[in-house]
Amino acid sequence: MTRLKAALDPRSVAIIGASENPNKVGGRPVHYLDKFGFKGKIFPINPSRSEVQGHKCYKSLADLPEAPDMTIVAVAGDNAIGTVEDCAAHGVKVAVVMASGFGEVDAVAGKAKERRMVEAAHKAGMRIVGPNSQGLANFGTGTIASFSTMFMEMEPSEGQGLVAMLSQSGALSSVPVGFLRQRGIGVRHTHATGNDADITVGELAVAVAEDPEVKLLLLYLESIPDTKYLEELASVALKRDLPIVALKSGRSEAGRQAAQSHTGALANEDRVVDAFFEQHGIWRAPDMRGLVEATELYLKGWKPKGRRLVAISNSGAVCVMTADAATNVGMPMAKLSAETDKKLKGILPSFATTTNPIDLTAALLSNSRLFGDILPVIAEDPAADAFLIGVPVAGPGYDVEAFARDAAAFGKQTGKPLVIAATQKSVADQFAAEGSSVFPTETEAVTALHQFLAHRELMAHIKARQAKAARAPWVPAATTTMLNEADSLALLAERGIPVVPYRLCRSRAEAIAAFETIGGPVVVKGCSADIAHKSELGLVKLGVSSREEAGEVWAQMEAIIRKHGSRFDGVIVAAMAGGRREIMIGAHRDPVFGPVVAVGDGGKYVEIFRDTALLLPPFSKEEAKAALHKLRIAPLFAGVRGEPPMDIEALCDAVMRIGDLMMDPTAKVVSLDLNPVLLDSAGKGCVVVDAVVFQG
Repeated sequence: MTRLKAALDPRSVAIIGASENPNKVGGRPVHYLDKFGFKGKIFPINPSRSEVQGHKCYKSLADLPEAPDMTIVAVAGDNAIGTVEDCAAHGVKVAVVMASGFGEVDAVAGKAKERRMVEAAHKAGMRIVGPNSQGLANFGTGTIASFSTMFMEMEPSEGQGLVAMLSQSGALSSVPVGFLRQRGIGVRHTHATGNDADITVGELAVAVAEDPEVKLLLLYLESIPDTKYLEELASVALKRDLPIVALKSGRSEAGRQAAQSHTGALANEDRVVDAFFEQHGIWRAPDMRGLVEATELYLKGWKPKGRRLVAISNSGAVCVMTADAATNVGMPMAKLSAETDKKLKGILPSFATTTNPIDLTAALLSNSRLFGDILPVIAEDPAADAFLIGVPVAGPGYDVEAFARDAAAFGKQTGKPLVIAATQKSVADQFAAEGSSVFPTETEAVTALHQFLAHRELMAHIKARQAKAARAPWVPAATTTMLNEADSLALLAERGIPVVPYRLCRSRAEAIAAFETIGGPVVVKGCSADIAHKSELGLVKLGVSSREEAGEVWAQMEAIIRKHGSRFDGVIVAAMAGGRREIMIGAHRDPVFGPVVAVGDGGKYVEIFRDTALLLPPFSKEEAKAALHKLRIAPLFAGVRGEPPMDIEALCDAVMRIGDLMMDPTAKVVSLDLNPVLLDSAGKGCVVVDAVVFQG
């Protein structure tokens, strides 16, 4: 743990504003450093005291016997600025600034104060956590530089866990720890970075990910101002096979506004965040429960091979609801072999259900060996990847102890993921005592299991993928230039993207000649680098069927463009292309995430239905295809009611070429909009019939 060692494993800590009262901000860190076994030197600083909580107290940094690795700045408001400057002057390596009232409340003056602190720190080689930070807590080293109230309840043994929790929010660094404590899961790290003026949550997470004792890393993010450290974090984590689960708030507009007022955060376009996480093997949790609910499954050490589920219960209703829950999350129910079914019929009574999900019925009451008898049979079935056992009700007459023992033995024997759904505490406790993962309901159990399995599947996919090219390094110019449609189509054609046959005509005679060359009927469109949307101005004429009409429409288009005071670049005469579905392909350069490609249902209602998927280039054809299959219109691609399938291969190729174009700094494409792209039947390709490209 060499990176940010002074923040995670300092040799000495000074607390500026130290208090004798452990319930004050300046008193908590002193108390926690003692409580959790910090082995380094502790230097309380308070000019009005000679001793704090049994430690010698100093009047100032200048009075210390040595420069501390870390200082905790527990003084209020603007006083923190001078204190940070003093720390930098005295050779401190890391300052944890707990004071608030900076960028989170004032995006101008508050941010200026943050910059002053950071500049002073960097000149002296010092780093800053915060301001507005609740603090850092590394239970592995006993470095609890935090004022979190949660730690007052914790015993030192609870800090011997395998989970790291990092957050930009103070409260949201502690709340997950509370959930985990309820399930008996300890943590090793929990850090709250606050405003991220210097050391960001991403940079700190990279250092934490290098701790070999960490087996699961949880993140709470309110903003992603850049991706540098998150990309590095993902790389380190994949090499270590370390799962990362992230909760990124601000999915809604109201949430984004709240995030800005909370930490002074920059809002991110939410679907781009989804695409970024998926591209880097990070699981995005939908809420706080989703962030922590599958934690113990990640810590089991399972190496799953698939996501096909087998469910077993003594309740038919639980079987049905388990199947429903699995369907809702996209987890397939395993189809057991005929051999397995035959063996199960030889064990279970005739009124039990042997197809998956397996309903043992009330027969379990009279024969407590049923679980133990059927589990080894099911374990041999190659279709069974994971298991759920539901015991909604059990009591006198049921040998719950045997159920729990048999289930645990089965899990150890197979090494396959197993979860238990048990609402009764007495039942749940016995399964938990045998080391099984227990959830109150089958829905919660399936949801957690699906997250674990799907996340592991995603990580395996990302690791197996060939190394990708680096992101385009160029920065677009402050101003952009719109290409006219003819130049836009020409740029696409140069990149191997199929475009409709067309001619740019700068005279009436050229329009007539183009009509004769292409063959009617044709489309005639006005062409101007000043006009992005032509239809509204009457600059699109379909079905032009004679050379005379082509000449007349050319003149009309010129008149309309000149009337609006726009540049007249000519008139496009293009073939009337055919296809079965109008598709949209768009792309832009996100200021944080870089190139983003969108593909989805196109046509004039594209902004109404918003059926699009996002991809961050570079991406593979398989990833492009997977994105297309997420669309609501995806069932149409395979053909319905006797129709042939559509040419998804051609569409994926076009989407990939757009990704490559956006990655190429020589093309200088800032954004583009291809709508419609006409998609035809398999083997007949797709073709761009309208395009707008912006360069910068």
